[in-house]
Amino acid sequence: MELTIKNISGKDTSKKVTLSKEIYAVEPSDHAIYLDVKQHLANRRQGTAKSKERGEISGSTRKLRKQKGSGMARYGSIKSPLLRGGGTMFGPRPRDYGFKLNKKTKQLARKSALTYKAKEGCIQVLEDFNFDSPKTAEFKAILDNLKVSNKKSLLILSETNKNIYLSSRNLDKSSVLTYSELSTYEIMNADNIVLSASSVAKIDEYLS
Repeated sequence: MELTIKNISGKDTSKKVTLSKEIYAVEPSDHAIYLDVKQHLANRRQGTAKSKERGEISGSTRKLRKQKGSGMARYGSIKSPLLRGGGTMFGPRPRDYGFKLNKKTKQLARKSALTYKAKEGCIQVLEDFNFDSPKTAEFKAILDNLKVSNKKSLLILSETNKNIYLSSRNLDKSSVLTYSELSTYEIMNADNIVLSASSVAKIDEYLS
């Protein structure tokens, strides 16, 4: 797939770039995308939910009634899970929700996500640019010129750029990542993908 590189004014330049078929035109795997997104969201969970069990409740351990003869359920103290205010049975405990996912599966998921975006025509290539200082208004103007400001957009850079990142931070629908931070979740969550010209080769190398 061949795309024309655009400038920050949103106009086509004389330069073109070819997107690799091995990354942007693979046979997509929906299951790989599902697993990678599931792992991403699982890793974001704090896993700190905790309820008090019988041994952690403060209260008397006096036996409230005799063991037999009452016709009611037996329990030994006011901390019994059978009573209101008692301990919780099988409640949540702090845990790690993350799970292992093979590297090749994650690569396939990202290639599949990029393939879907390429088929939908949601990928643009932008010439490299920089700001001397954070300038949100100028960054938004670039998104307006590319006609992606009203939808969720993801700008992928070849290296960390603090000024560009800070310029985009106040825009709810805009995200800026480097090629090494690329995830299936971020790709699928974005309506439009904007690749910096220098990031195309880096993504090819990263996902090959």
